[in-house]
Amino acid sequence: MGETVEIPLWALILILLFAAVTFASHFLFPSVRWFFRRRMERVVAHLNTRLERPIQPFKLARRFDMIQRLIYDPEVSQAIADHAAAEGIPENVAFQRARAYAREIVPSFSASLYFGVAIRAARWLSTALYNVHLVSRDDAALGRIDRDDTVVFVMNHRSNMDYVLVTYLAAENSALSYAVGEWARIWPLSRLIRSMGAYFIRRRFRDDLYRRVLARYLRMATDAGVTQAVFPEGGLSLTGMVEAPRLGVLKYIVEGHDSSRRDVVFVPVSLNYDRVLEDRLLVRAHEIGERRFPARISVVARFVVRSLWLRVRGRYSRFGAAAVRFGTPLSLHGFTGDVTDLARELMGRIRHNMPALSVPLVALAFERAGGALSRDGLEAAVARYQSALPAGQVPTAETAADIVDQGLNGLFARGVVVSDTKGLRLAEAGMALVSFYAASVAHLVPEEDVP
Repeated sequence: MGETVEIPLWALILILLFAAVTFASHFLFPSVRWFFRRRMERVVAHLNTRLERPIQPFKLARRFDMIQRLIYDPEVSQAIADHAAAEGIPENVAFQRARAYAREIVPSFSASLYFGVAIRAARWLSTALYNVHLVSRDDAALGRIDRDDTVVFVMNHRSNMDYVLVTYLAAENSALSYAVGEWARIWPLSRLIRSMGAYFIRRRFRDDLYRRVLARYLRMATDAGVTQAVFPEGGLSLTGMVEAPRLGVLKYIVEGHDSSRRDVVFVPVSLNYDRVLEDRLLVRAHEIGERRFPARISVVARFVVRSLWLRVRGRYSRFGAAAVRFGTPLSLHGFTGDVTDLARELMGRIRHNMPALSVPLVALAFERAGGALSRDGLEAAVARYQSALPAGQVPTAETAADIVDQGLNGLFARGVVVSDTKGLRLAEAGMALVSFYAASVAHLVPEEDVP
């Protein structure tokens, strides 16, 4: 028993390493996880005292537990059996495929990251790029929504800034759970987005098993009262107008939901910008007829470096206004139509409430005039549009002259409009971009309705 045993140094190191790992996994890691879990629970309890809508326990569940709950759900189990029979594969193979889908979809929400980092970053980025306007918000109607109801913000999709802008403006309401596309699965962006509560959706995936796993997750989140934000258009608008809705996510939320237990309240949200960061990419994609955005990281890096350089030199200016308008909530409990009627009603409210900003109004005047106007003619046209719009729908300026000044500044800076001895006219390649911005407000002031 007291004899000396000689072993190689590498073997001793390996034994100590295994011992350290065993100690950590059995004693250290559980204690650390318990410590941070307790700390997170205290943070969430404090947040829920000031949020309009508390963070639901479903959103705070461990990701592993949520995945297990999803894949062993009876509806998903039936979907696995159906998929195995249809494809002629063993059920354990179909089960592993369903598990992979669940791991891809289920988020890993961090309250500390969302409220400590994401909200601050969203506020800084939104106000650094734009003059942000909250056009209107029916606080009385929103206040009548029961705290136990599920709230779903339904928005038009103009830019990837939509996520940032609404996260900032809804910070006092609750933590939003976004449906994001495959673009957000790029590492390390995917880990950050997942920790902020977003769940991934494959937009063009035809696998029935995937759709049933996704549908079940969305119904579970809805039944649990998780506040969500969805873009029914399914992608960025290539034309500038509010496009026809796709029913996927709305259908998953509505179908099978028991409104007698917890109502679902949809809040239409209209977003508009004086400058959409991706506008040229979107116009080009519309022209070639393919939803492809060949943006490279070098383009983004060059944009950031240029903005920082302008800021250092004191020559940086924001990209005009960004405006958000929250519409009147729509309760699923009191709605009698099907999901198609629901989508049509919500998108109609979004169109009707669209903020009319300076650049879109000036662009609309140029488009309807054929691309050339005098300064006086431009002011007269904008004044007519302004008088045809409801009060408060133009949030950025008091007079038509102010609107024209702000709109022309944005278009001059992009090289879209030029001035010569004959007046103001569009540059040779400016019509497509002008049409893109005009389309966002053209439905608000049809030509025959302008006085």
